[in-house]
Amino acid sequence: MKKGICYIVGAGEHFGLAFRPGPDDLVIAADAGFRYLAEAGIRCDLAVGDFDTLRYTPDGPNVVKLPAEKDVTDAWAAAEEGIRAGYDMFHVYCATGGRIDHTIANLQLIAHLAREGKRAVLFGRDTAITAVADGAIAIPAGPGGYVSVFAFGGPAEGVTLRGLKYELRSATLFPDVPLGVSNEFTGAEAEIRVETGTLLVTVPIGAIRRDVLK
Repeated sequence: MKKGICYIVGAGEHFGLAFRPGPDDLVIAADAGFRYLAEAGIRCDLAVGDFDTLRYTPDGPNVVKLPAEKDVTDAWAAAEEGIRAGYDMFHVYCATGGRIDHTIANLQLIAHLAREGKRAVLFGRDTAITAVADGAIAIPAGPGGYVSVFAFGGPAEGVTLRGLKYELRSATLFPDVPLGVSNEFTGAEAEIRVETGTLLVTVPIGAIRRDVLK
């Protein structure tokens, strides 16, 4: 598997692209993400989509043109390309805001990647969202602010939260009960663990670095 990050830039609301890819990283534009990358002066390694939002198909060999009628979103197809290229870490930008149905679809995407054993982070304006399935993430000491934990797709069993203001031990969270909303970092290292099921986790965007989610 590749050691770098697969960056996916979608066609949602553009809050800025606060990354500079390294030589081991892969940068994929999903539809109008191609324009966002060009405007930011960031290289595009692959463009994927039906390009209905961009309104033209980019030139060049590294373009995957999809039909308008398909079973997955452009961002989902981009993630599939990243998986085929051997990446385990995905950072997704410009994939919230705008159409709420696409935002929900992108939440499904990061949950799906987590269930496939990948790590994915969805970057919004001030908040980053990740998912953990049948496992744990650790966030090093330092960040402050709110952290929220939601069951996604069904009950999440054996949920343990350590290093946060409100801790849990082997609890069960349900997707229709927001028990895990508005917790807080304490400055200590935090651990979020789920034995069975999937959690969506929201954190301040400043808490995310290349090495934060272990």
